[in-house]
Amino acid sequence: MAANTTLSRDTGERIPPRERLLAAAGELFYRHGIRAVGVEAIAEAAGTNKMTLYRHFASKDELVAEYLRQCAKAVDAGWERLEQAYPGDALAQLRALIRDMADHAVRTDTRGCPLVNAAVELPEKDHPARRVIEEHKTGWRTRLAKLCRAAGLSEPELLADELNLMLEGARVTAQSVGSEGLHERLMRISEALIASHPRA
Repeated sequence: MAANTTLSRDTGERIPPRERLLAAAGELFYRHGIRAVGVEAIAEAAGTNKMTLYRHFASKDELVAEYLRQCAKAVDAGWERLEQAYPGDALAQLRALIRDMADHAVRTDTRGCPLVNAAVELPEKDHPARRVIEEHKTGWRTRLAKLCRAAGLSEPELLADELNLMLEGARVTAQSVGSEGLHERLMRISEALIASHPRA
């Protein structure tokens, strides 16, 4: 889920500095990792300088946290698109969500979930990004359980856990050993999980 944040010089000049910094940081963090990218590289990619960066963000850690908030907002927008595409049909929304995540997992131009990547890189519990990661992941799982419940499926909390673990694991699998055949397996497993929680 990395947004296309490539900044041309012409386009970059029309975008306010804060947005340019976030776009540049997002692209660099996602491609190279948070620890590997310094503030000088971010400022240069954004066509600005470190002084401007620190005017908008108190520290690199705060910039990382805001980058992850932006990633979380993009994910949240996906829930709204599903509701609009399948109004009143929670089961169709659930299946579409799984299909979308399976599509993303097998894309060769992605490096998995940016929030999961950040969680691995940033184990310190007091890092400002940790709260963003934990709140988003907890909220996502809660929303998934609510969708399972709305679909009338039995044991919706358990089903949400099963699906969440499967989908998170699939993204790691795609990065570690490749994605060949993964999409088909994800769809089959998810359907088997849904079938194991029949409507009452």
